[in-house]
Amino acid sequence: MKICVIGVPGIPIGKHNIKDPRLDQTHALIEAKKKVCAQVDVVAEDESLDADAILVSRDRLLDLLIKDLEFIETRLSRDPSEAEQAVLLRLQAHLENEEPVFSANLAEEDWQALTGHGFHTCKPVILAEPEALGDPEALMVRAFQGSGYICFLTVGGPENRAWPIRKGLTAAEAAGTIHTDLQKGFIRAEVIGFNDFLEAGGETEAKRAGKQRLEMKPYVVQDYDLINIRANRVPVTDR
Repeated sequence: MKICVIGVPGIPIGKHNIKDPRLDQTHALIEAKKKVCAQVDVVAEDESLDADAILVSRDRLLDLLIKDLEFIETRLSRDPSEAEQAVLLRLQAHLENEEPVFSANLAEEDWQALTGHGFHTCKPVILAEPEALGDPEALMVRAFQGSGYICFLTVGGPENRAWPIRKGLTAAEAAGTIHTDLQKGFIRAEVIGFNDFLEAGGETEAKRAGKQRLEMKPYVVQDYDLINIRANRVPVTDR
């Protein structure tokens, strides 16, 4: 996934580890050779249209809102359909209140009424308040959590690892982010919720307390679930 960072110092462009404290807590309770953070691509302002989320300072947010207002003015000048015009005018009023397009909560039919769009703020916009600028790692964790993505964990042995996925993915789809063969041969997922894991004091303790659940393909993965995938063996393919 891509997070566009605008006006926030201390976060370089490129690959970036999301240093969520929950992974540290997990690593302290489950022995593994290493821990692997979720990783995102940090991109510059010129890639904001393609990013999954934007982390922006308050003074630079206004620049993005103005760009979206200029886009609306251009579309309105080109005699749009009545349906499109209605949506554009709603968004115009929203942006003039210094609110991003994303928070307008447009319905699917509203988006369909638009003849394409080039809005910069149609994805999650996370505001970096001045008092938080001194902690870029915490800001990146907050940006990730506000991006529409979550993580699930695989633990023990070689590594304790956080896997980033879009919120709303099923257990079978999440398995596919590890390897496509796990999704193809998916049988079930052994799941421990993160809070249950933490309260029990470890994976083994959570199992003994009856906190491990067997979930099938339709199960929607929750943030920081500990998941062990059970799958049939299938011919090995490239991921």
